[in-house]
Amino acid sequence: MNMRQGFAKTVLELLAEDERLMVLLCDIGVWGFRQGFADHPGRVLNIGILEQATMGVAAGLSATGLIPVVHSIAPFIVERAFEQLKIDFCYQRLGGNFVSVGASHDYAALGCTHHCPGDVGALKNLPGMEIVLPGCAGEFAVLFRQAYANGNPTYFRLSETGNSAPQPVEFGRMLALRKGREATVVALGPMLEPALAACEGLDVTLLYATTVAPFDAQTLAANCPSGKVLLCEPCFGGVLAPDVLRALFPRPVVVDFAGQDTEFSRNYGKAREHDAALGLDAAGLRQRLARLIHAH
Repeated sequence: MNMRQGFAKTVLELLAEDERLMVLLCDIGVWGFRQGFADHPGRVLNIGILEQATMGVAAGLSATGLIPVVHSIAPFIVERAFEQLKIDFCYQRLGGNFVSVGASHDYAALGCTHHCPGDVGALKNLPGMEIVLPGCAGEFAVLFRQAYANGNPTYFRLSETGNSAPQPVEFGRMLALRKGREATVVALGPMLEPALAACEGLDVTLLYATTVAPFDAQTLAANCPSGKVLLCEPCFGGVLAPDVLRALFPRPVVVDFAGQDTEFSRNYGKAREHDAALGLDAAGLRQRLARLIHAH
């Protein structure tokens, strides 16, 4: 089951469990929620390609005590409706759930209009916004159930590719999957499996993060004996660098990050091909990690 299928399954289950839940689709995911339209009339709505207006509708629902779930493609839900997320939800301190697909270059063949590597960095600038990057469908189910009704605006970033098996994730917490002395690798969501392969045979710590905001500074501070950190980010690189520096202050720290450069992707191809070209596969991460270990 991919993440989009897992998203629909989880939310359909919650529609039957929690009468406060409302689903607003922006003309995608309609087929996946076909049973929801039938079983819960008036609680699953296809608003259409109107992301900014949909955010306003969602904020109004939230203000009445309902729990909205808005679903669209990442550049439209984040970049097109950024002001509505900022003012309608974060400034008003309203709760809501914003579930995207197609972030970074998952929809590589559709060109720049459907690329969105800047979503995580943009949303980290919104006070109060929570950001979640599950690594697979099973992790999404756990994380969504833990956070969907917490009263905060929360962004869930679904990926077309994911890890083959779920980890015992918890909202707001990192997992220490292995411990070593020469460097600490922080892998976000779907970056876990290439990071695991890159760390093979090396004396390094590997932390797995599915919650970007709030950032788990405590776990990082307790698992970074070297002061060297490699961030593996499936978005523009360096998004978590300020969090790392704050978590480890006042210790001297060396931080490198494997992520997409802040440039437009002008080539076509599949997401995995883009990852390899950007050095986000196991070989590319291994090369960065070796360089970091030997840095002075």
